[in-house]
Amino acid sequence: MKHTLIVEERSQLNQRIADVEKRTGVQIVLAVIERSDAYAELPWKAFALGSAIVGLMVLVLNLLWPLTSVSTAALLAIVMIMAAGAGFALLTVFVPDFARLFLHTQRAEMETRQYAESLFLSKQMFATSDRKAVLLLISLFERQVIVFPDTGLAGELSQDVAEKIINHMRPYLKAGKTGRALEAGVKKLAEIISVGGRPAAFVNELSNEIIEEKGA
Repeated sequence: MKHTLIVEERSQLNQRIADVEKRTGVQIVLAVIERSDAYAELPWKAFALGSAIVGLMVLVLNLLWPLTSVSTAALLAIVMIMAAGAGFALLTVFVPDFARLFLHTQRAEMETRQYAESLFLSKQMFATSDRKAVLLLISLFERQVIVFPDTGLAGELSQDVAEKIINHMRPYLKAGKTGRALEAGVKKLAEIISVGGRPAAFVNELSNEIIEEKGA
């Protein structure tokens, strides 16, 4: 996967994470995923829509200006309908904004959360000594953000609190500023997390390196 973040952004975020971790005693992992699922149904949905639209157009044209040859009219209709369906399907492959038109928000949220859960486990973020780790994940295709805390932070990072962090990041994400979105998320996270009870000598148990994956 081509890196979404430039070198300067990664360096600044790594430093900010290190500073926040030392102040709060919380292990923070950032992740940027290209897409959380393949969504094999999207091209088929687009194909059906394209075929239906052109099929209706062909019907209207045949009613207004009928061709003398029935076989020619039928062949032309089939070719136009199939071509339109195939064109719409290809657009979902090469134009993400068009593909998102056929993706339900709830499905996008569910798939992104499942990817975050899988990443949390695969990176063994649950293995910190006090179970105070949090994954902040952005999935670019879905334009979704997931805040996934370990059990030691479940009280401080409830769903409502996580939504505040996400809302703080959304304007930057919509503008395509992924680095700024992550920076805003880390800043808001630092404001929310309590510093009480953190270890006197902080030990960084998880890498601060930002995860960038192609995803599904």
